[in-house]
Amino acid sequence: MNRVFEMKKKLMDILACPVCKHHPLELNVTKEDAKEVLEGTIRCEKCNVDYPIEEGIPNMLPPESRGQ
Repeated sequence: MNRVFEMKKKLMDILACPVCKHHPLELNVTKEDAKEVLEGTIRCEKCNVDYPIEEGIPNMLPPESRGQ
């Protein structure tokens, strides 16, 4: 497994929901390459919010700040 992707998975251990501060969050990967997660979601089970990952960039803004 690529070292960069391992680092991203390790960062999931320290991420918390920006809305309710719940930890840990769930990573759902729909597309990845050898280096990173390209598409998917980061989900907070406590408040049922999905944070999208698009083109390798997670959008951790609360839903109301994303216009949803």
